[in-house]
Amino acid sequence: MFHMDRLRVFAIGVALAAGPRVLLAAGQGDVAKGKEVFQQCSVCHHADSDQKKMGPGLKGLFQKAKLTNGKKPTEAGVRAKIDAGGNGMPAYKDMLSDAEKADLMAYLKTL
Repeated sequence: MFHMDRLRVFAIGVALAAGPRVLLAAGQGDVAKGKEVFQQCSVCHHADSDQKKMGPGLKGLFQKAKLTNGKKPTEAGVRAKIDAGGNGMPAYKDMLSDAEKADLMAYLKTL
């Protein structure tokens, strides 16, 4: 009985130790997949220019001093904009999965 309890505690410890790493890896996103997700954004946003299309151009997005809302571009702020939409942009909160959003963020960081 004692051996099984130790094994169970060990297994739980391993799972807890691995869990955050798995979550962090999942949150990093895949640039190539993010480029695919961006195809639906490209109807309104340029990826290779900062010139306005229907929405603002996104080249150098995370290097900009401020966004159109006047705030400094942060991952949290950009993700909130993607989720909520506004000013003609649809809300993507329920249209994109968390993995797709992580992939999209990884791609946007490369622009």
